[in-house]
Amino acid sequence: MMSHTILLVDDEDDIREVAQLSLEMTAGWEVHAAGSGAEGIRKAREVRPDAILLDVMMPEMDGPATVRALRADPETDSIPIILLTAKVQQADRQRFDGLGVQGVLNKPFDPMTLADQVSAVLGW
Repeated sequence: MMSHTILLVDDEDDIREVAQLSLEMTAGWEVHAAGSGAEGIRKAREVRPDAILLDVMMPEMDGPATVRALRADPETDSIPIILLTAKVQQADRQRFDGLGVQGVLNKPFDPMTLADQVSAVLGW
């Protein structure tokens, strides 16, 4: 199994911890975590991850605003982004479609299958 570097951006500590442990333990991936959109953008420039898992609902800078900022920056515009969200109504999905993200995964997620879901979305 190939090792990947993932940037996980979520404002909830417990979700970051569970997702990070899950991806490290089940897939052996290197996971960097950020607690806000602004921190996520900084870390994306530093780390150059293979993919970003991004929470939609965050204070100050939400997921869609973070995606737009990442897409506007030549250093981060090609990094695949997967949104993590508890909001999965059709209207939300349509709004996400216009952002240029690779996919949307539901929260709460199953820690045992999270890496498989990410791999499936990204074709890894």
